[in-house]
Amino acid sequence: MKIVEVASELFPYVKTGGLADAVGALSVALADHGHEVSVFLPGYRAAAEHKDALGAERRLRLKIELGDQFFTGDVRVFSPRKNLRIFLICREEFFDRRGLYGNGERDYEDNADRFIFFCKGVVEMLRLGELQADIVHCHDWQAALLPVLLREAERRHGVTLALKTIFTIHNIAYQGVLPRSVFARTNLPDELYHIDGLEYYAQINLMKGGILFADRVTTVSPRYAQEIQTPEFGCGLDGVVQTRAEDIVGLLNGVDNSIWNPAVDALLPARYSAVNLAGKQVCRAELLKRCGFAAESKGPVFGIVARLTEQKGIDFVLANADFFAGNDVRLAVLGSGDKRMENELRQLAEKYPERIFLSAKLDETMSHLIEAGSDFFVMPSVFEPCGLNQMYSQVYGTIPIVSRVGGLFDTVTDADLNPATGTGLMCDPNAASLRDALQRALALYADKPRHAAVQQRGMARDFSWQIAAKAYERMYQEAL
Repeated sequence: MKIVEVASELFPYVKTGGLADAVGALSVALADHGHEVSVFLPGYRAAAEHKDALGAERRLRLKIELGDQFFTGDVRVFSPRKNLRIFLICREEFFDRRGLYGNGERDYEDNADRFIFFCKGVVEMLRLGELQADIVHCHDWQAALLPVLLREAERRHGVTLALKTIFTIHNIAYQGVLPRSVFARTNLPDELYHIDGLEYYAQINLMKGGILFADRVTTVSPRYAQEIQTPEFGCGLDGVVQTRAEDIVGLLNGVDNSIWNPAVDALLPARYSAVNLAGKQVCRAELLKRCGFAAESKGPVFGIVARLTEQKGIDFVLANADFFAGNDVRLAVLGSGDKRMENELRQLAEKYPERIFLSAKLDETMSHLIEAGSDFFVMPSVFEPCGLNQMYSQVYGTIPIVSRVGGLFDTVTDADLNPATGTGLMCDPNAASLRDALQRALALYADKPRHAAVQQRGMARDFSWQIAAKAYERMYQEAL
């Protein structure tokens, strides 16, 4: 198949979260399966300066209409491996910036123009570059206009640009809700601004457009596909999602085992496997050292790698500060985000430096070390479309403690409720239930044979993208 993937992030070129990992790994897996894969990405500074892109070829000069203005740009292309091409939609004014979506304090004021330009640039490359796509697969709100823009361009020019379009919701909480005035910048027909189109409470909603106009809609776990059809998890779009109930499917993301694999992980001080866990103890010792904890610490190490947001259940962790301060345990946190949460964690780390550690910066090496060196990984999310860290944790022999939501529910089995098959510990998304799970973690850690059995079952799980990509292939074929 000729497959086009369109996203605002792509590992290893630009990343703020799991979207980049998912699209990067899916694209590579599809290419390795023999498909002709083209990935479109905004021409961010970081992407353009990546070593793979330094020799990128300029393929097309763009002239894009946004309302009554025209904006120019370039399409640049490079091929990092067989069957895979990366297309950068470039315009310095829009994308030559340090941040992807904002300056750290607030979103960029011109994000609407930036991502409408991006989507229109993709359509122009599909039209003038004659890619003849079988599938155009769009990810999250930044690419959500593409299905309707593509069909409108086909109607206007009398051509076929893609046989089918797919739209994937990675996180329905981020929808691209914009002022009504932005609709004019799309140059779409006025009849699309209504309740069955892009209109949303007298504004426009880009994600709503992706849901309504794509041929198929997917989410990143089966549980989340059901959850977003309810008011509790649908973030105001549950009714819209329900209209596509027959066309929506939940497909789990996978783990890129060329990167997240303790047997080959180059970022670790020692490698290890389920057969020989000696290297995990080396990683644990290095984590204790990096965090400033005593080398002779015997109690379990709990790890967190997350954006510090309400969604990730950080408030539940803060509500259990006395657990981490008052027991023979260690807590290593890597993350930034909400300033209140960050400050409260920093104050705890300063008050209990022998027990609690915070690193509030992007640090890929530290994220791998926490996964490898911890005994338990804490992920009590309020909602979690798929989640990756709970899968990484199992692969690395680190027992996850997770909420019963979304992809966490689909990928972790509670070891207390299912003694023969359990791979982690589960709780409800609240502070009291997390406290119970943390206490159960202490009991599990003290029972060495049982702890080892849960650990081994987790490491035996196959979360590879080779399996996940096959599910996407089947979905593409069914759509065609």
